[in-house]
Amino acid sequence: QVQLQESGPGLVRPSQTLSVVCTVSGGSITTNDYSWRWIRQPPGKGLEWMGAIDYRGWTYRSPSLKSRISISWDTAKNQFTMRLNSVTPEDTAVYYCAGDLPGFGIQWGQGTQVTVSS
Repeated sequence: QVQLQESGPGLVRPSQTLSVVCTVSGGSITTNDYSWRWIRQPPGKGLEWMGAIDYRGWTYRSPSLKSRISISWDTAKNQFTMRLNSVTPEDTAVYYCAGDLPGFGIQWGQGTQVTVSS
């Protein structure tokens, strides 16, 4: 069974870069047709799709975040990473990674709280 685990900084200062790593176990991130998503949920708000990387390493970014977000992977470590620069308190949220695994559905990580504050 594929499992995902986020690791993040907890607290980030405004204007800095937020980086969250998702470690995948139980399956390879390069498995054909698999894709890997980043989603966040600010306090009191709904889920927001941020971007994704697929099994070829192609990346997709939300238009609203496109100028600030980058997504990359480390296939040797079976990890993918989201970086969000120039953060503000509005970027405070629980950040989730998820795997879209055809035939197995969507698998979510447990999420990691990131607070942007001075």
